[in-house]
Amino acid sequence: MLRTTLATTLLGSLIAALLGVPQAGKGDAELWRFDRLDRIGGYPTTLLGAPQVVDTAIGKAVTFDGVDDAMLVGVHPLAGATTFTWEAIFRPDGGNRAQRWFHLQETGSEHRMLFEIRVVDDRWYLDSFNFSATGEKALMNRQSLHRLGEWYHVAAVYDGKVFSNYVNGVQDGAAEIALTPQGPGQTSVGVRITLVDYFKGAIHSSRFTRRALSPGEFMTVPTAGAAR
Repeated sequence: MLRTTLATTLLGSLIAALLGVPQAGKGDAELWRFDRLDRIGGYPTTLLGAPQVVDTAIGKAVTFDGVDDAMLVGVHPLAGATTFTWEAIFRPDGGNRAQRWFHLQETGSEHRMLFEIRVVDDRWYLDSFNFSATGEKALMNRQSLHRLGEWYHVAAVYDGKVFSNYVNGVQDGAAEIALTPQGPGQTSVGVRITLVDYFKGAIHSSRFTRRALSPGEFMTVPTAGAAR
């Protein structure tokens, strides 16, 4: 599937210029909690549509309507990372078949990291994609189907040699590939940076770690009824 367009580069550069914020720090891990709209992970946001902060069974989260809701953040939180673990806790609620719900984009190129889902009837499966200067890979397990309307933890991990992804700590796919670090850039949440493939559901949190974690080190979905 062709995933590259000139519009991605142009719009990404525009977002960075409009937001005018410094790039993400180089610490070992960075946590983004989706419990407010004006800032995520300490960075100011630009809102599209009308995403909402809501109380859920596992705490506050931001909901997206699958039509025109999105959040733009002027950083690439894994810029410069040679190894990484990218995690998110989210709830897919249906909507269109293809949804790009988390997109990290290097400014001035097509290099990017993605979380996507594919909706099949009342189920979904994960698509994790990475495109760098030395290689690209989409990890999709079409047989690994999960029910809509529930909370899940997903992760994309790169240890310097193998790119792998997980749903609730269970490996979905893996491939040996050379992925070089990406440069500073931007993030879109709830839609791809070219403003298509909107997400219908909710996002609770995301963590960006500059090393490969084992499943035992992953975040876990909070217990229902957790403090809000």
